Amino acid sequence: MSREKANQDMVQKNKFWKIRTVDLILCALFAALIAVGAFIKIPIPGVPFTLQVLFTTLAGLLLGSRMGAVSVAIYIILGLVGVPIFTGGGGIGYVLYPTFGYLIGFLVGTFVTGWIVERGKTITYPRLFAATGAGLAIVYFCGIVYFYLISNFYTNNPIGIWAVIVQCFLVVAPGNIACCIGGIFLAKRLIPILRKGQF
Repeated sequence: MSREKANQDMVQKNKFWKIRTVDLILCALFAALIAVGAFIKIPIPGVPFTLQVLFTTLAGLLLGSRMGAVSVAIYIILGLVGVPIFTGGGGIGYVLYPTFGYLIGFLVGTFVTGWIVERGKTITYPRLFAATGAGLAIVYFCGIVYFYLISNFYTNNPIGIWAVIVQCFLVVAPGNIACCIGGIFLAKRLIPILRKGQF
C-alpha cells in the first residue's frame, strides 16, 4: 500500500515538474503581452491605468498557478535587467519606484488566481470570479502598501493612507475590474480548449 502511494507521489511530482514546449511558448507569449499592456495606458495622477491587470489575470486563469507566475516572473526579470518594459522604464533601480509593489502583486496574484482555478475539476463562473477577485485583491494590497512605504520613507513625498487608497485603488479599480470581467468570459471559453490540448 505504501509502495503504491509512493508511486502516486512520484507521478504527481513528475507531472508538476514536467514542462511542455507549448507551456514555454505560452509563458513567453504572456510575458510579451504583459509588456505590451504596460504601454497601453491612460496617464492619471498616482498610478496610471494599464492593461497589465488583464494579461496577468489571463495568465493565471489560462496557464495555471505555476506557468502563470513564471510568465510574470519573466516579465519582471527582463525589466529589472534593464529592458524598458515597465510602465516607467526598466532597470534594477525600479524596485525603488512607488509602483513596483504592483509588479510584486502581479506575480503573487497570478499564482493565487491560477491556484484557485486549478482546484476545480469543472470551470464555473463563480470559481473564475473568486480566483480573479482574490488575485486582484492581492495586486491592490501589495501595490498600496508598497506605494505608501516608498513614498513616505524613501522618496520623501509624504502621502496619507486615504490619498494612497484614492490614487492607487479607487481611481483605477473600475477599469481594472472591467478588464477582469472581460478576461473571465474569455477564459471560460479558452480553458477547456487549453486543457484538452487543442491549439
